[in-house]
Parts: sequence; C-alpha cells; structure tokens
Amino acid sequence: MPQVDLLVYDVGSTYTKVSAFNRDETNLTFIGRSQAPTTVENIETGLINACHNLARDLQWTEVISSHTLATSSAAGGLRMVAMGYMPRVTAKAAKEVAMSAGARVLEIISHETPIDFRLEVLQEIKPDIILLAGGTDGGDQDSLLENAEVIVNSKTHSVVIIAGNTEAQPKVDEILKIGGIRAIRVPNVMSTIHELKVKPAREAIHQEFIRQITRAKGLGRLLEIVSNGRVIPTPGAVLMGAELLALGTHEKEGYGDILVIDIGGATTDVHSVLPDLANLSKEETGLVVSNEKQLSYRTVEGNLGLRVSAAGIVETVGASGVLAKVGLEGEDLTKEIQVYAQYLEKNPEHISIHEKEINFDKALAISAIEIAIKRHAGYFAQSFDPVLGIVPGTPVGRDLRKVQRVIAVGGIFAHSTKEEALEILHKSFANRGISLLPEKPEFVVDHNYQLYTIGAMAEEYPNEALSLAENNILY
Repeated sequence: MPQVDLLVYDVGSTYTKVSAFNRDETNLTFIGRSQAPTTVENIETGLINACHNLARDLQWTEVISSHTLATSSAAGGLRMVAMGYMPRVTAKAAKEVAMSAGARVLEIISHETPIDFRLEVLQEIKPDIILLAGGTDGGDQDSLLENAEVIVNSKTHSVVIIAGNTEAQPKVDEILKIGGIRAIRVPNVMSTIHELKVKPAREAIHQEFIRQITRAKGLGRLLEIVSNGRVIPTPGAVLMGAELLALGTHEKEGYGDILVIDIGGATTDVHSVLPDLANLSKEETGLVVSNEKQLSYRTVEGNLGLRVSAAGIVETVGASGVLAKVGLEGEDLTKEIQVYAQYLEKNPEHISIHEKEINFDKALAISAIEIAIKRHAGYFAQSFDPVLGIVPGTPVGRDLRKVQRVIAVGGIFAHSTKEEALEILHKSFANRGISLLPEKPEFVVDHNYQLYTIGAMAEEYPNEALSLAENNILY
C-alpha cells in the first residue's frame, strides 16, 4: 500500500487542502495536492474528502502518512479586544501581537475611552481574548489596574493576556483572579518606547487558538492526527514560510526582501519580510508607534475576499471600478457583478467555469490586491505634519521600494495559467500612485499552494523546506 512521509493539511474557510511529500536525508519531494470543500458542520468530513481526492489524483486506493502537520483558518480567528493606555501605542501592539497568532482585533480601548463605554464594548463583543497592555516598565500602572477592574465588572468569560508594565502585573493578576477571570502573564509587549516584544504574547494567543479549534466539530480530531500536537494558524504559517525564504537558515542563505500576497475566499493578507530592518539600532528604528520598521509585517483586509467577502470588494471599489480592471463597462454588467458577488458570499464553494464569471473573478482579484498592497505599503506624505517633522514628499510607513520578489498565493493563482496569474499581478501593481510599492518587482506564483506548507515545516525541517521552496516556488 502506497505511503508518503509527510502530509500537510490546511483547513481554510472555503476549502480544505492537503499536500503530500516524501523525504530523504536532505530533501523533501512534492508528491501531489488536492482539496475538498471545508465542511463547517463537521471539519473531519472535509479532511477525509480532501485525502480521498488526493488518492484519486495519484491513482492510489488511499493515502497513508508516517508524519502529519496542519494549519487552519476555519475557526475564523479569535475575537480580540486590546486595552491599554495610549490609543496609538495600544493599537500598534495589538496589531503586532495578532499578526500571526490567529486573532482578529475588533476594538482598541485606551485611557481616553470612557469607562462606561469600555464595559459596553466588552459586553457586546464578548471577545475570546483581551490583550491587557499599558505602561512601559517603570512607567504608568494606573491604566492597567483600572482596566483590570473594568474587565472584572464586565462579567466577561474572556481570557486575559496581561502584557503591560511588569511591575503592575502581580496586582493586576490578583484583581482578575479574585474576579474569576482566567489570566496569562507574559513579558511587557512594549517595555520601552523603541521596541516591541510580541513573541510571548503571540504564543499565548496561539495556545488559545488551539483550545478554540478543538471545540469546533472535527478539529479536535485534527489535533489527534497531527504528529506534533499543534495546529498553526494559516496566516502564521504563510508568514513563517516568507520569513524562512527571506532569512534562510544557519546552513542556507535566504533571498532577502520578500512581499507575499495571499488572497483567499474571506480575506486578502499581505506579508512583507525585510531582513535589513533587523539590524537597525534603536535610534534608527525611532519610536515604535510612528513607523513600520519591524522585520516582519502583516496586514489583513477582512472584507476583501473572492468568495465569502466578494461583496466587500464591490462595495469598496464600486461595481464599475471593479469592471474597469479588466476593461469592462456597462449598466447591465454593473448589475451582474453585484449579483454575482452576493451569490458568491452565499455559495463560497462556487467554481467559475464560464468566461464572464472568470473575468469577474479576475476583476475582483485585481481590485482586492491593489487595495490591500496600498494599505500595507507606506506612502509619500502629501502635507506637513509639524509634530512628527514630516514635509511633503517624505516617505512614511512601510517602504517596499527595494523589494524584488513578490510571491502570489491563493486559489485563483493555483488554478490559473502562469500568463493569467501574471496578468492579475501586473494590473494590481500598475497604478502605484504615491505608495511605496516595489519599483521593479519580480512576480512569483505559488501554483502548488506550497507556502503554507513551507511555513508549517519550517521548524522541523528548515533546510529541506527552504530547498523545497526553491524548487517549487522560486524556480
């Protein structure tokens, strides 16, 4: 009976994917991949169907693996509220903590937020996670203590990640414990104004992500199947794959600056990894809150997806604006693409086969990518900001101008010809405007949907995973 060395699953919001690999002492060989619709009512059914389809494609009776890894975005991400002292600082910390941990930041609360409104937010949103930040080490303690009381008074069932002023943490922990709130203490996410330390908080949220998905039907079974007892949030796996390609390993050199566009059924995610930024001094980095000079950076457009969030693209760009991306116009087509987007939201498993629908998908993809990359990238300032010392023409935010490799990930790329995929990318980057986007990008298409698997394998098989990426993505 045929057996492979490694299976990597990804349970997505629309499809469940599975990829198979064999491994010798120094190499991983891609065997094949397949997918099946994600079955929300019972995730395990989608896993079984995807594996059955893979066996059919390989002309085997079944696929058996000696090692299994998995990623997932099917649980939708933990609902997170961030509470801190200064609004911009709290927002920055929350964004960085949530970046690859499987969490969605739904609200930012600062000392400027009235206490009654803080209570209302917690009671209405009912977050899974509260990131409780605030105060550099040796700085403000009052906001942490005040917010701890607010959390207790809200009667929330959230888990609180205490990630603020280290000196105040024992008092905060005691308040929450007396109030019956489960809390996890981690090092201060912003111990100084020059540096974010988000890894411990991210790891704590990742553990909560795993706890949540075990409550989804069938995903508990997924945890039993995987060999390492972990299910990585899919965006985190994609980012880990990008970091491996950019940074390399102790034995293999990386490829430098990388931009990744991951367009799915529900969201469009953009990741950038800029290795040179890891070597900046604190003075060169400047205030954390006013720049995007971290090594890795991710943005998520939650209302821009090709299926579950298709109507969000039309609402953001306008029906005629979407059609213009592929040279279409007319009142009838405007109405048709609106109806089509609404249909896709209700029928996310739909596969386009007619030329008109394929063109609509292409137009939606170009629109979503153009918006997402411009929101991710920085821009040339157009006005004076005397507080930050900015004059017109000053580069502000994430500077991607020197990025050479742009990797495109997602179903529309996996199922398009190389020419079709490149057309989408060229049109998405055609109107740079004032954005600090790559000046001379080299587009690479992940046709076999391998980047998430590269990330999933990066910890156990870093050198083999990098070689696999070289042969299957960057070739």
